[in-house]
Amino acid sequence: MAENSLFAILMRSRWWISFAICAAVVAVSLAVFPKDISPFAALGAFPFFIVGCMALYKQMRAPSPARLQALQEQASQQNWADFSAQLQAAWQAEGYEVQRLNQPGADLKLARNGQTCVVGARRWKAAAHGQEPLRELLAARAQQQADQAIYVAMQSLGENTAAWAAQNEIIVLDAKGVALLLSKAAKQA
Repeated sequence: MAENSLFAILMRSRWWISFAICAAVVAVSLAVFPKDISPFAALGAFPFFIVGCMALYKQMRAPSPARLQALQEQASQQNWADFSAQLQAAWQAEGYEVQRLNQPGADLKLARNGQTCVVGARRWKAAAHGQEPLRELLAARAQQQADQAIYVAMQSLGENTAAWAAQNEIIVLDAKGVALLLSKAAKQA
């Protein structure tokens, strides 16, 4: 599904919005079309109903903002050994094979379905992130011949660093992303 399609936007929106659109389509169909055609016209609301159900299911299973905040605080207070063990368990719960790396710029190597990814996470607590750790991660990606690179940063990157990361196709996992990843692992534990 295209990222900016109507249904993709509705999947990211609150679930009740899809149901409101569904009700509006049914109401307009019943009001505008003749009685023998209006039930068929009202069927045009069915995709909105399905998207509303999918969004409801997804949002019911999502962790609460308070839970995400608690996971972010917990992660920011951990030492490296505990945090890396949690990341490793979370990615294993997602179906990745996780290998610890001992090289500058990359701490973990993820593999799934023939795709590999290097992860730089050791500086997750840093208040400011420059381009140097990202350059090290790029070098590690090249050395490991990995398909992707992920940089874990609990604090947001500066504008220039974020733009540089995007230009070099580095995925930045921010505090919310880390909390979501850890919450999925906590559910499966």
